[in-house]
Amino acid sequence: MKRGAERMIEGFLDGVPLAMLAVDHHARIIGANAAARSLFGEDLLDRPFVTVLRHPAVVEAVDWVIDPTRNPAPTPEPTLGTPAEGVANLRANIRADGRNLFAEMTVSPLPDILGQGAMIAIVDQSEIEESEQVRRDFVANVSHELKTPLTAMMGFIETLRGPARDDARARDRFLDIMEREAGRMNRLVSDLLSLSRVQADERRRPSSEVDLPMMLRGVLVTLGQAIESAGITLETSGLEGAQRIPGDPDQLVQVFQNLIENAVKYGGGGQYLGVTLRRINYEPTLRGPAWAIDVSDKGEGIDEIHLPRLTERFYRVDTHRSREQGGTGLGLAIVKHIVNRHRGRLKIVSHKGQGSQFTVILPESHNRA
Repeated sequence: MKRGAERMIEGFLDGVPLAMLAVDHHARIIGANAAARSLFGEDLLDRPFVTVLRHPAVVEAVDWVIDPTRNPAPTPEPTLGTPAEGVANLRANIRADGRNLFAEMTVSPLPDILGQGAMIAIVDQSEIEESEQVRRDFVANVSHELKTPLTAMMGFIETLRGPARDDARARDRFLDIMEREAGRMNRLVSDLLSLSRVQADERRRPSSEVDLPMMLRGVLVTLGQAIESAGITLETSGLEGAQRIPGDPDQLVQVFQNLIENAVKYGGGGQYLGVTLRRINYEPTLRGPAWAIDVSDKGEGIDEIHLPRLTERFYRVDTHRSREQGGTGLGLAIVKHIVNRHRGRLKIVSHKGQGSQFTVILPESHNRA
């Protein structure tokens, strides 16, 4: 191809924000803009297209656009329609930039002035696809979490209307179970609403302040009966005096109630609960001073393989035990989003048989976080 035509192609492609490649009638690459080079590397020109993007459906579309008389039209996808007017649209998982991408691509003929060939526009839809998958998983999990107790309750109602109609002992036992299951569903719905509110506010920094030691003392007073009933020894450090930091009081109470309740429920076997408040002179990730709150137990601990996923919605280390304890599988997800809203950090350290420590690190001031 003449140098003038190459310059025209380069100028045309560079003006497009999407990743774009141009190939000649031999399906060799004759143009690539900066976005395409960032995906596939710098050394693209004069390479066969198939060595850059190896997906069979994409290669088939390129061949058809270059010469529709000699190559079959690509198989249409239901959502994108049949190829028309020499243009093929497709979705495919491709390998680019050292990772797998879910991309939408449009393959169209080169303008006549530039000769015979094709242009390939590539739109990375990976984040959208991942978000959609998260949404699908979330709906499936919520449906499962609600359907299980509802199914059990419907079975008990049917039994109470039939065989157990006049059985007082069975009636009382079934009603107790139904009350427990209804309570779990109510907690689940409450946590779902709470998670929704937290996520809606996550990008907006808190405009109020909270006295951190006073707030922690209040949470421990609220949970004092549960801690005492579990036979747990409580040790605290650094909770004296006052220290005000930016924060939403209600949300931070929710964070530490959740973490302390978890320590009582799942770490109670160690008969120990530690709550420590300490100042960090300089926290690198927050680029300034911060306050760390450690909630520790000496229970059975958590296998390290589970730690990266603990804050995922509905993820449970022990599903049966969590449900028996009244857990919804959303508590740590709510904690994570609240801490993120406060521009803080959540750290989890645990070893099987050695207990767990959950640390919340909060910036001392907005201008440093």
